[in-house]
Amino acid sequence: MKKRRSFALCLALILIVGSLAGCGKKNSIKNTSSNSKNNAVEATTDDTSTDQTKEADEQTTEETKPVSITVWHDGNEAIMQTIQDYINNKLVEDKITVTFEKKTGLTDQLKLYGNDSNNGPDMYFYAHDSLGMFAEMGILSPVTDVVDTSAMSDLLPMTVDACTYKDTQYMIPVYFETLLFMYNKDLWEGDMPTTTDGLYDYMVAHTDTKVGTYAVVNQHSTAYNVAPYINGFGGYIIDKDAKAGLNEQATKDAITYNKKFADLEADGDYNTVTTLFNESKAAAIIGGPWLVSGINDAGINLGIKSLASFTLPNGNALAPYSGVQGIGALKHAVDSKKEALAKVLTAITDKDLGIALAKTANCAPANTTSYDDAEVAANEMVVAMKETAASAVPMPNIPEMSAMWGPTESLLAAVNKSGEDVNKAADTYQENAITAIKDMQ
Repeated sequence: MKKRRSFALCLALILIVGSLAGCGKKNSIKNTSSNSKNNAVEATTDDTSTDQTKEADEQTTEETKPVSITVWHDGNEAIMQTIQDYINNKLVEDKITVTFEKKTGLTDQLKLYGNDSNNGPDMYFYAHDSLGMFAEMGILSPVTDVVDTSAMSDLLPMTVDACTYKDTQYMIPVYFETLLFMYNKDLWEGDMPTTTDGLYDYMVAHTDTKVGTYAVVNQHSTAYNVAPYINGFGGYIIDKDAKAGLNEQATKDAITYNKKFADLEADGDYNTVTTLFNESKAAAIIGGPWLVSGINDAGINLGIKSLASFTLPNGNALAPYSGVQGIGALKHAVDSKKEALAKVLTAITDKDLGIALAKTANCAPANTTSYDDAEVAANEMVVAMKETAASAVPMPNIPEMSAMWGPTESLLAAVNKSGEDVNKAADTYQENAITAIKDMQ
């Protein structure tokens, strides 16, 4: 009996100890679970904080990462250097570097590399008249996809129109040029006429073809130089829908009117008329800014008037073509560098860049507020081109324009140099132009 009670007592003690041990184990598990939860929360908080810090670091790195923009051009290197320096100084804090690279035969280069993100440029700077061809190639991005139109609010409407193709703006205009009436102040007598008829009367009175002295010379059988008459009469060489206009009545009227001037303007080729003016054998010449260097070298006391200051018999001003220089963005670059391109395009619209270009290179800025600068406002040539912008017609930027120069100049030569009937000649070269356009398609 005693052994049994001892056994029972031992068994009870074992059960009590086991029970206590079990309770302790449960509490231990419970506490461990609680501690694990706290540790997990702390770990999660630490991980989240680390991720946020990493994301912030990555964002900061991305925002400050240097970006290089390559611009191909085929223009005056001094002018391009002025633009490059201005943009780089403007965007130095953004760590954006723009490099202008001159490419001879830029059109062919863009045909080869316009869609090549590895070997092609990010942007291109060129005359607007090739815009249609590049747009049709599908290599350009509309600039309105990159910058808001508010950035272009101060630009001359004519320059914006020039950079627009099929109602889509593909370029930002920077500066432009037009034909001008350039005269020798030491040779010109009396007041400047305000009408083309008055100009013609002056030419009759001051031209002596026998001794080789002239009042006014012009490339009278070059399409670009006769365009002021054609556009002013309401005619056209080609319209925006690629319709040739050589036998339009208004075009024929303009060519007929131009002929009487041509009879008093020497041979009419470039070398002849520029030599006559530079040698002081002509009191005035219709030409562009590209003539100024030679004129200055010849020591001519140059005066400049806007062609828009001469009124035609129909009441319209002479309306020369304008050539606009601007910048566009390649599609592949917009896909990868849109933010940087937006800053470049915005900077290039600045009035101060226009002022710099006017002062250093006699460029007529596209930005109207650039002309508020006192020195720019005193620049006779730059101001004359701005005045001309009111009537100037942007040179057609459709691809078919390239097919029109030959037939148009053949028509002008037939009338001015060979004395052919304008109606017959216009019909002949209109057909030639139509054929040339069809051959392009």
